[in-house]
Amino acid sequence: MGRPVLLSNGQLFVGLDENGLVHDFYYPYVGLDNLTNARNSMHKIGVWVDGTFHWVGDGHWDRSVTFEDTALISDITLHSADLNITLNFKDFVDPEYNALIRQAIITNHGHTQRDIRLFMHQVFQISRAGRADTALYVPELHYILDYKGRCCLLIAGRFGDPTGEDFDQFAIGNYGIEGKAGTFMDAEDGELSGNPVEHGGVDSVIRFRRMVDAGAQTVVDYWVVAADSQADAETIHSHLKYYSVDERLQKAREYWQRWLKPAQSKLAKLADADRIEAQKSALVIKAHCDDRGSILASGDSSIFNFGRDYYCYCWPRDASYAVWPLIRLGLYDEARNFFDFARSTMHKDGYLAHKYQPDRAIGSTWHPILHGKHSELAIQEDETAMVIYMLGEYYRASHDNAYIERFYDSFIMPCANFMTSFIDESTGLPHASYDLWEQKFLTSTYTVCTVIAALETAAELAKVAKHPEHAATWLRTAERMRTGLQALYHPDGYFRKGFLLQESGNLEYDNTVDISNLYAPLMFANLPLTDGRLVQTFQTVERLLSNTTPIGGVIRYPGDGYFLSKQQYGGNPWIVCTLWLAQYYNATGKKDKAVELLQWAKDRALPSGMLSEQFDPEDGHALSVTPLVWSHAEFINTALDIANID
Repeated sequence: MGRPVLLSNGQLFVGLDENGLVHDFYYPYVGLDNLTNARNSMHKIGVWVDGTFHWVGDGHWDRSVTFEDTALISDITLHSADLNITLNFKDFVDPEYNALIRQAIITNHGHTQRDIRLFMHQVFQISRAGRADTALYVPELHYILDYKGRCCLLIAGRFGDPTGEDFDQFAIGNYGIEGKAGTFMDAEDGELSGNPVEHGGVDSVIRFRRMVDAGAQTVVDYWVVAADSQADAETIHSHLKYYSVDERLQKAREYWQRWLKPAQSKLAKLADADRIEAQKSALVIKAHCDDRGSILASGDSSIFNFGRDYYCYCWPRDASYAVWPLIRLGLYDEARNFFDFARSTMHKDGYLAHKYQPDRAIGSTWHPILHGKHSELAIQEDETAMVIYMLGEYYRASHDNAYIERFYDSFIMPCANFMTSFIDESTGLPHASYDLWEQKFLTSTYTVCTVIAALETAAELAKVAKHPEHAATWLRTAERMRTGLQALYHPDGYFRKGFLLQESGNLEYDNTVDISNLYAPLMFANLPLTDGRLVQTFQTVERLLSNTTPIGGVIRYPGDGYFLSKQQYGGNPWIVCTLWLAQYYNATGKKDKAVELLQWAKDRALPSGMLSEQFDPEDGHALSVTPLVWSHAEFINTALDIANID
C-alpha cells in the first residue's frame, strides 16, 4: 500500500494512504507510538449529498494523492462522479504545534443548490490492546477528546468562511470490540447519534453540513491536536480557533521552504525532473527525522501486515546514509542531532547496537548472542563504522572543529578503539559480525571496507582534536586491513561476500556475488578505478545482478528471498542497489548508463515521488515499505554525482 504522503514536524508524524486517508499517526516520537492500528484500521472520510453516501476509497472516487514540491503539505484531489463533487485537501502537521490540520475545499459540480455533509472519522488505538481508551465530547469548547493516560488527542473543526461555524453533529462509539464494527457506520444515513462518551476500543465521527450553491465551494478546516494533557491540548486548540488555517498553512509552507533554502544553490543545478525528485527526497528524509535525533528507516506501517515488525527503528547505518545527502546539500542540523543520538546510545565498549527505538531504547533483533558454545556481539560493525565515517563527511563539509573536539573523547575515540580491537589477529581483519543486509554472520567485504574508511576518518579527526598518536595507531590498523582485503578476493575474479574464521583457523568462504562487494571497495576503501579486482568485480556484478528481471534494475545478490514471490528471478530489484551501480558507472565515465539507472529509479516512484525499497520483478509494483529513506538518500547522492556537484 505504501504512504504517498508523509507529514511531520519532528514529534508528530502522519502517513496518508493512496486514498488520502490517515493510516499512520505517530506521537510523541517520529515512529513511536503509532496511535492507529496499522493492521486493519484507518481514519475515514465520508460524504453525503442529497441522500447518497460514499466513503472515500469505496471505489467511487478518482484520486490524485501527492504533496507539494517544496513543502510537506499534501495536494490531494478526490472526485466522485456519482456525487458530482470534488474534495481538494491541503494537509500538514503544524511546525509549531503538534497538530494535524486538514483543509478540505468541497466543490459542488451540480446545477442546483445541494445539501452536502462531510464526515470526518477518527479511530485511535492509544492503549496497546485497544481496550482501555476513552473518547468523550467536551461541550464547553466543542471538541472530541480521545485519551489514555498521558496521551490526549483533541479533534475539532469548523468552516473556513467568515461564519466560522463548528461541526454540527458528532457520535462516539466502540470500534472492533464486542462484535461492533465502529460508530463510523452511524454516518451512512447522513445523521449522527450524538452519543457523548465511550471507552474500550473507541472511534468517533464529526459532521460538517452546508447547503452549497451550484458551482460553488465551501471550505472545512479540521484538526487533531496531540498533547500529554487535556489542558495543553486545549491551549493549542484555542490557538487554532483564533488563527485562520490559511495562515497556519502559509507558515508551514514558509517553514519548509526556509529549511530547504541552504540546499537550493546545488539543487538548482539539477535538471528539472531530478531537482523536483531530489527536493521531495530531502523532505521525505526530513520527515523521518525526530527532533531528538532518531532517523527512521521508514514510517510506513503497512509492512506489519506481512511481517512481524515495522521499519520504525533507527538503524545507525540507514540513518548515516540518510544524513549523507543532507550534509552534501548544506543541511547540517539533522546530522548533528543524529550524532548526538548515536553518542547517547553507544555501548560503553564503543560500538552501536543493531537498531534503536526513537526513544533511544534498544530495538528488536533476530541476531543471537549464542553461536555454538560461545557468545558473540549481536551487532553489525559497519553501523558503528558508518557513523564515524559520516562524522568525517560532516567535518569536511562544515569545518566545524569545535563540534569534532566535543565528540572526540566521548564518541570518536571509543568507537575507533573498539574497531581497532575487534579484529582476528590471524587475518588482521574485523572479527565476524552481521552483514549489512542483517542476514549473515561473517567477516564481509562490505564491513571490512567501512571499517577501513572509519579508521582513516577517525585518524583525520584525531589530528583535528590534536591527538596525532591516536591517528598513527588507527592508520596502521586500517593499512593492515587494506592488505588483508586480498583474502576476500575470489580467484575467479571478484570480491566475495566474506568468510567465517573457524576454530581450526581455516576460513569458510561465502562466495556470494553481492552488489555491496562492488560498492564498498569503490566508496569506502577507495580502490583506484583501474584496480583489476574492482574492474573484475564490476564485470561479475553487471553480469549476474543487473537486468536479471523483466523490469530491469539491480538485485542484491542471486537467491535473495526477501519479499520474493517469483523464484525464477532470484531476487527483486532494489532502488539502493540500482543506484549503487549507477554511481559506479558515473565514477568510471559511463555517464549515459548512470543516467539510465537514475531514470529507472524515477520511473519506479509513486506519482507523489515516493520511492519504495524493492519491486516485483514482473509488474514493477512496490514491495516492502514505501517510502524507504535509504532509497531517497541514494537518489539525491546519485543525482548530485551525475551532475558533478560536490
